[in-house]
Formats: sequence, C-alpha cells, structure tokens
Amino acid sequence: MSSIERESAYAELAEELKSLLSNQRFWVTNMSNAAAHLHNAFASGRLGKDRHINWTGFYIQDPANPHLLTLGPFQGQVACTHIRLGRGVCGTAAERRTPLAVSDVDAFPGHIACDSASKSEVVVPLIHNDRVLGVWDVDAAILDAFLPEDIRGIERLASVLVHACDWP
Repeated sequence: MSSIERESAYAELAEELKSLLSNQRFWVTNMSNAAAHLHNAFASGRLGKDRHINWTGFYIQDPANPHLLTLGPFQGQVACTHIRLGRGVCGTAAERRTPLAVSDVDAFPGHIACDSASKSEVVVPLIHNDRVLGVWDVDAAILDAFLPEDIRGIERLASVLVHACDWP
C-alpha cells in the first residue's frame, strides 16, 4: 500500500470515527470505540498488509497524580496498569507532548515491556486546551511496523477523539 493510499485510508477512518462518536460525549465510551475502530482497521488490512498489531489503546493522565498514566480502554493482551511520566515510550511521549514512533522497543532507553511480544510502537499524546489527557498507544509484534503516515493518521484520529469528548 502506498503512502498516499494509507493517508487516504486514515482520512476515511477519521470520518468514520467522527460519525461513530457524534452522538456520545462520554470520554470512556468514545475511547473504547476509538481503540476498537483503529485495532480493527489494522486487523482487516485497511491500513496495509498485516503489520501484526497486537495492542491498541489508551493511557490516561491520572487526575489524582499528574505524574502517572493509568491504563484506559484498549484492545489486546492485558497491559501495565500505571506508567510514570518520562518512563517508557508512553511516559516519554506524554512528558514531551510529542508523538513517538519506535522501530525497536528493546533499543528504547527505559522501555517498559508490558507485553514481551511487542517489538515496535507508536504513541500519540492526547492534548486538549494545552493539557495532556493521556496517550494513544499502538504496539506491533514485528520490528519497524510503523511509517510516518501512521503517526500523522493516528494524530488525526486523536484530534477527532479529543474534540468529541467532554473531559473531566
């Protein structure tokens, strides 16, 4: 699948997500559907050949402890329940407030191995009104699973999600 085709697929997914979330403002419900929507898009091949996506979900900034991300809605194997800001790929992306794509998680300093099957990862922070709400995390069981258009596409989906919810 070419990068143009993948960009187009993400644009379609974003429109579908807008529609899916249009009558619901509760953030937990919307995160649940967003995780399933993206996970199934990878599984069905809509975003290219099988890249062995094994986890798609969210870590949410804990309102009681702003230095902690807490497991949110997801699709895949059981996961770590807490990640400190600045630790691992998720905590680093949240602290830096920037997306991260890691082609080999074992080479990432401080990587947290919630699932030893995960080999590469992309994480996109969810930011609303200059506040980090959490991160959208996608893991793959192969090295180098993610391309630049995946980062842009997941950022686009994250923007749809952030604007479709009433956040605590």
